[in-house]
Amino acid sequence: MSRVYLDYNASTPIAPEVADAMRPFLSDHYGNPSSRHWAGAPAKEAVERARAQVATLLGCEPAEVLFTSGGTESNNHAIKGAFFALREQGNHIITTEIEHPAVLNPCRFLERIGAEVTYLPVDGTGMVDPEAVRDAITERTILVSVMHANNEVGAIQPIEEISRSARERNVLFHTDAAQSVGKIPVKVGDMGVDLLSVAGHKVYAPKGVGALFVRRGVQLEPFMHGAGHESGRRAGTENVLLDVALGEACEIAGQALPANTQHLKAMKDELLDKLQARLAETRLNGHPEHCLPNTLSLAIKGVEAHELVDSIRNEIAASAGSACHAGGTTISGVLKAMGVPPEWARGTLRLSTGRTTTLDDISRAVEAIAEAAERLRHG
Repeated sequence: MSRVYLDYNASTPIAPEVADAMRPFLSDHYGNPSSRHWAGAPAKEAVERARAQVATLLGCEPAEVLFTSGGTESNNHAIKGAFFALREQGNHIITTEIEHPAVLNPCRFLERIGAEVTYLPVDGTGMVDPEAVRDAITERTILVSVMHANNEVGAIQPIEEISRSARERNVLFHTDAAQSVGKIPVKVGDMGVDLLSVAGHKVYAPKGVGALFVRRGVQLEPFMHGAGHESGRRAGTENVLLDVALGEACEIAGQALPANTQHLKAMKDELLDKLQARLAETRLNGHPEHCLPNTLSLAIKGVEAHELVDSIRNEIAASAGSACHAGGTTISGVLKAMGVPPEWARGTLRLSTGRTTTLDDISRAVEAIAEAAERLRHG
């Protein structure tokens, strides 16, 4: 059976070059990077090379890159770390209603111990208003956290404008860039951010590794306490194998970025055009222009998306914008925040293209999706 993968926003495969870079660290280079002897030196050198590779992609100094276990830890470290480091100055955090749970849930946790959090709404295209961010800042605001690009609908937020408002009021600004790194340019200097999260398994590295950019001079309470690894910012012996993998993945992403962006968009556009040609009563969720090149959130009226995904899951890997539970259908919080009508939200598919997506993949996916949708529509 020929299968098509269109769920790259959920996870990417490990790039062959990344797997090759990891192999020596599965057997030969087993030393602890903190050890000052012949076995530790190659491990230490590998970690620092990987740190420089990540820094090059982000346009920052290697010393500003902190390795983590993934995007969730990076987000938690940025948000909780800022709160605990700055709680004497203020307790107010600003974020949006469409953030990933790895941002929303740390904010909700902090609310239980004294934080005040403002959750800003978005418009019908999934965009937050920069003026709303500016207006929400108070004398007690210590952090603004707005994602770079939404994982469900692909909307790219006006980060540069938001960061200017934060800087003017001396407020730290964090962005979750898990979905944008490797797809569009992500340069911390241009964006004006103080903190930025990276997830390895969204950029063709393995799961379980990520990075947090921490602008020089920004103080965060460590996420984990112990020995002084990562310049005292994250306890725990460095995971050399995964750090090397993320470094290699970031180097590849930087080298191939323009061509990759063009390819992702071409495949997405082909997918949208063919699906809309085959299926009546469809609509696009998200911003038509300010969006990720690979992310397609398409609502198909008269279809329950979770049923469609289940019916094609042995052929096509895709995600639904709703989930079926015993008590009924739960619509994604992102689509709710955007005001997508329930009849459209329930029929929303998220399809995301990748580096190896082909025109043949698109044709086969369209055929399978269209046939399943028509079958479900007509009982």
